[in-house]
Amino acid sequence: MALRTLEDLFVKELKDLYSAEKQILKALPKMAKAASSEKLREGFEEHREQTEGHVERLEKIFESLGKPSRGVKCAAMEGILEEGKELLEEDADESVMDAALIAAAQRVEHYEIAAYGTVRTLARMLGNSEAEELLQQTLDEEKQTDEKLTELAESEVNVAAQGGE
Repeated sequence: MALRTLEDLFVKELKDLYSAEKQILKALPKMAKAASSEKLREGFEEHREQTEGHVERLEKIFESLGKPSRGVKCAAMEGILEEGKELLEEDADESVMDAALIAAAQRVEHYEIAAYGTVRTLARMLGNSEAEELLQQTLDEEKQTDEKLTELAESEVNVAAQGGE
């Protein structure tokens, strides 16, 4: 795909995010299954439902642009998720595994926060207020998920991994 205009970049970045979200949808059930903390498992299950909504928003943007959603593979997310997959194969205490799962999930969230912030700004620059609004909704949800993960880590999971529970 030739990048000749800001809109070309916008579409390429949207496709990258679409690929990332689809990869995340496949990874979340595995992460939920590996979690021993009920709250963490529920959080992963809730985030899977939320991620389905993120995919739907991206599809709505592609439809409004008259562009296909496929065509780019998000290598960055593939790498982040591969690290998470390797983590699941570790011989770890349950509480330490939960702490590691949160760390892996936050890497995913931070990538998404950066990516959604970028495409939201591109939408704004291009005067596409509908896309900007949809992307902002997702960005807000990604930030909330990151905050929930931090709160769960600090109040429960990391405390248990440290031997405090």
